[in-house]
Amino acid sequence: MTSHAFSDPERAAVYRAIGERRDVRRFVPGATVPDEVLARLLAAAHAGPSVGLMQPWRFVRITRPDLREGIHALVEAERHATAAALDERAAEFLRLKVEGVRECAELLVVALREGREPHVFGRRTMPHMDLASVACAIQNLWLAARAEGLGTGWVSIFDPVALAELLGMPDGAEPVAVLCLGPTPHFDERPTLELDGWTTARPLADFVTADGW
Repeated sequence: MTSHAFSDPERAAVYRAIGERRDVRRFVPGATVPDEVLARLLAAAHAGPSVGLMQPWRFVRITRPDLREGIHALVEAERHATAAALDERAAEFLRLKVEGVRECAELLVVALREGREPHVFGRRTMPHMDLASVACAIQNLWLAARAEGLGTGWVSIFDPVALAELLGMPDGAEPVAVLCLGPTPHFDERPTLELDGWTTARPLADFVTADGW
């Protein structure tokens, strides 16, 4: 029987990328990402699995400073709205660094593209599988960026309608993530929210059962 397994060093590299992936919020000011590296990362994202091969993603590279500032303003507005909704933890939340929109070398907006409605394969009873597919594409990019030595931060605090309007998205398109990408001073050994004392990750055993809930 032919083995389809990777070699030991190849497997170790895959698991290392998974284990050392972090949500990065701090980036090296003035740094850049070479075009060929960005192309590899986007190709990795585009290779993500998608239900019915619908490829529901769209990647918008932000190159204009005014758009970057506009996105930062949307994130900042939602940051304060989120803090207000947290009541007694509001001040604690506002002390957290939750994005690097202004500092990162590359800024990408990932969206669900328009025209997804005709795709029934895999979505008749689970219509959110288009969103799951986009998340897989983002994870591919995230892991590839870690392998390239680049940090990635997934920013999710923004008004999606306002962001869609800012970027001129057509009806039916929905922004899912603002991705901050670029060289980072360091990768934390543990998730940032743990280090900041916001929460603690739970062990795998809490999430695995057999034959039922």
